[in-house]
Amino acid sequence: MKSKITVVAPSSTANLGPGFDVFGLAVNAFYDEITLTKKKTGGVNIVTGDEIPTEPDKNTAGLVVKNMIKKFKTKDGIEINIKKNVPAGFGMGSSAASAAASAVAFDKLYRLNLDGNSLVEFAGVGEKASAGTIHYDNVAASVLGGFVIVKTNPLDVIKIDPPTNLRMCIAVPKLKVPKKKTKVSRGVIPRKINFADSVTNLSNAAAIVAGFMGNDPVLIGKSVKDVIVEPARKHMIPGFLKVKENALKAGALGVAISGAGPSIIAFSKSSDNLKKISKAMTKGFESAKTECQIVICKPSVGASIKK
Repeated sequence: MKSKITVVAPSSTANLGPGFDVFGLAVNAFYDEITLTKKKTGGVNIVTGDEIPTEPDKNTAGLVVKNMIKKFKTKDGIEINIKKNVPAGFGMGSSAASAAASAVAFDKLYRLNLDGNSLVEFAGVGEKASAGTIHYDNVAASVLGGFVIVKTNPLDVIKIDPPTNLRMCIAVPKLKVPKKKTKVSRGVIPRKINFADSVTNLSNAAAIVAGFMGNDPVLIGKSVKDVIVEPARKHMIPGFLKVKENALKAGALGVAISGAGPSIIAFSKSSDNLKKISKAMTKGFESAKTECQIVICKPSVGASIKK
């Protein structure tokens, strides 16, 4: 049995507009890398060169591994080496990527042969460290890859392979984000919603699913519209309305806040002028005196062993 394993897991975008806490999409913009090494001394030890917590209970990967050690009663100590590439706190599923990679690595290291739902459930525990609550949209995408629909009570994740020509332009603004940013972002969500708004979001969410099932990037992009959460969060992103307006004018099919933000994602297809859309988004942020990094990406496979 192996004593060491390395797994990489992709970044992800959650919600896709109307699918709050339900939709996730793995994207090849960034990847986190987790190496688990068995040790003779017990406990969990975290090694990283990044500015993230090294106390297991405050680290997404640490929480996942501690929980799996307890569940499967393994006797070894585990050293977790974390290489962060997914920017933390920018709505790209940073904590989820580390959690997903850790769950898959532990499964492979001990040859547990867990199914997808079980891996997602274990990875979801890690979200407590960053968001304060467990939610599965980002971790499901990072574990399984592609487009995912998260059903809860009981947990059941449905995966759909995305259109091969689906593309995204993601604008990651150079902002200082607050600690526990996801928790802060969830705090502005309205507790009560208008019935008509609920119907609008539901119809758009259904159309997104139809778009993924029918390999139709145009239907996906044009359905990425959220009239509930986006209006409550847009004030947290400088220049959001201008970035969105510019991207749509440049040919983007649809624009949404990526997860809890502040990154903004424009949906398109491979035949479109992605550089034009990217420049338009950059100018949108410039209107608010904010620089940004633009990443043109496509859907990704899920967490996998590094070769």
